[in-house]
Amino acid sequence: MTTESRTGTRDDTYDLVSLLYHTLQEGETLTTYIDDTRRAGDEELAAFLEQVQEQDRERARKAKSLLADRLTAGAAA
Repeated sequence: MTTESRTGTRDDTYDLVSLLYHTLQEGETLTTYIDDTRRAGDEELAAFLEQVQEQDRERARKAKSLLADRLTAGAAA
């Protein structure tokens, strides 16, 4: 059974929404990890986690853009 048949939402739309949600959640969680590593004095790990967080931000921006494009195209159809 596909997501579309279960939810009434196209699979690609559902997938993008899910990806966006989980990416934003990870970014929020990483803030806690970064704070923890800084308190522990591990700047190398904090810098790595910040890089991962920035990658998540970029991934979220791209997912939002793709989702907006598809929702707009779907509304016009």
